[in-house]
Amino acid sequence: MPPRAEPAGARHRPTQGPTGFTLRSLAADLGVSHTAPRHHFGSRTGVLTALAAQGFTRLAGTLRGARADGGSFLDVGVAYVDFAVANPAHFQVMFAPTLLDAGDPELAVARAETFAELRTGVDAMAAPDRIEDAAAAMVAGWSLVHGLATLALTGNLDGAGVRDLIAAAEPHDLARRAAGMLYGSPGTPGGPR
Repeated sequence: MPPRAEPAGARHRPTQGPTGFTLRSLAADLGVSHTAPRHHFGSRTGVLTALAAQGFTRLAGTLRGARADGGSFLDVGVAYVDFAVANPAHFQVMFAPTLLDAGDPELAVARAETFAELRTGVDAMAAPDRIEDAAAAMVAGWSLVHGLATLALTGNLDGAGVRDLIAAAEPHDLARRAAGMLYGSPGTPGGPR
């Protein structure tokens, strides 16, 4: 996505959501003719697909960075939640497949790169005596951090009063605590690595 288009396209997501986004509003934000976004992206679906592909690429980089810094599978899950909270526009569009061009090759590559990063932790978890079903554990971990990120972004954590129940109730802290419970307490034998 052109650098000038991405911030304007991303700004629409938190306030209007993907269904309130138009090519005309993007053109107005960019200060270009109302036909420029259609010429570059083809349609609103094209803009949203480019935004989603960019989001998946950035998420893959975030997860790779967490692992490269010596992070465990747990740390990668926390990085996933951190990414979502820091990039709500991208995150919302990335997981709205009905709004995207499923046949877009850039989107397919970016998705595959992201999910390869998520699967990387499965190899370590599949080591002898670690976990019986590493693939199911990966799905459970992804479900947990994705659900937590979604609850945070939609305001449902606050709406449910979670901050009143838990002292460290920021999404980052909750992700570490909840994922730690899924795989055993961090720092204990058999705990998340």
